[in-house]
Amino acid sequence: MVDEITRYSDADLAEFKEIIQNKIQKAQADLDLIKSAYMNDLNNGTDDTSPTFKAFEEGSETMSKEANSQLAIRQEKFIRDLKNALFRVENKTYGICKVTGKLIGKERLKIVPHATMSIEAKNLQR
Repeated sequence: MVDEITRYSDADLAEFKEIIQNKIQKAQADLDLIKSAYMNDLNNGTDDTSPTFKAFEEGSETMSKEANSQLAIRQEKFIRDLKNALFRVENKTYGICKVTGKLIGKERLKIVPHATMSIEAKNLQR
């Protein structure tokens, strides 16, 4: 008796690949926007010459930069996870739950294309 490895068909994998590539493009554009928001504060305006509420503005600006930095880190992780999913598509292991070994539902993968666990496996972790 031969154990058959359950996997998505090449046509399904091609569809998922397209979804993932589109998500990577959008995520990269979002990351570039986030990075430019906290790296492009080198304007030559007159904001720094006015002493009014300067301490409050600097505190707010620092918090904003920290928040954007955290968003950028999270976005970079998302892009890395998507690229790992693309690798799994290429080696035809995409969509196989790393806990149960069963296929992850298509609807879940369309919404969360970097998923590595089925809902069943996620519920077991709780």
